[in-house]
Amino acid sequence: MEDILMRIVHDLIDRVSGPMHFRVFMQPAMATIFAVLAGLKDAKNSKPPYFWAMFTHPAQRRDMIREGWKQVGKIFILAVVLDVIYQYMVLHTVYPGEVIIVAFVLAIVPYLVLRGLVNRIASIK
Repeated sequence: MEDILMRIVHDLIDRVSGPMHFRVFMQPAMATIFAVLAGLKDAKNSKPPYFWAMFTHPAQRRDMIREGWKQVGKIFILAVVLDVIYQYMVLHTVYPGEVIIVAFVLAIVPYLVLRGLVNRIASIK
């Protein structure tokens, strides 16, 4: 088990400087753009911060997840495809767990963090 974790950590670190390293910066940048636009819209409509509201407004959770996925889903799918290509080119195999980790970190995490933060900042009057 320790060998698997070490391989995953090593492989993830290598993505920053290896071939196709531009995606490590471009995909979070695209997620950031979508998060900023959605956060500003949320602030304009007096909605609570996105990630927090998913926990505090369970009746609206399904609609919020669906709306968020519409915005960040394409970036997530692109992250999956590019990571599969990267793994095949560099590692000559594909590790599905690593693909999901990379796609989640590059697309979903920036979106979740920044959408609520932008909403909070834009809501200050």
